Amino acid sequence: MQEDVFQMLADPTRFRIVEALADGERAVGDLVRAVDIDQSGVSRHLRILGEAGFVAMRPDGARRLYSLKPEPFQAIEDWVRSYRKLWEGRLDRFDAALARRQGERQSGEET
Repeated sequence: MQEDVFQMLADPTRFRIVEALADGERAVGDLVRAVDIDQSGVSRHLRILGEAGFVAMRPDGARRLYSLKPEPFQAIEDWVRSYRKLWEGRLDRFDAALARRQGERQSGEET
């Protein structure tokens, strides 16, 4: 996983834009209202997100509609999945240790 994916989302404005686009395609004006910054700021962040592969733009007459692209989010999911295996393995071992202790405790009470 490349660090730039997380750096891209670390910016609060870009994160809010991504969150606003999670519900689907939106025009720049809608995003301006959603993230509460001026249009030039939203456009700049959309350009950065577009260059990084996070958003796609399609023209619709005079409007430009933006939507999220799945690839960077799939990369994040893949990265998290690799750590999930680590966590689940540790939790499975912890669960087995608890079960052994409970079994030992029950055996001690029965004698």
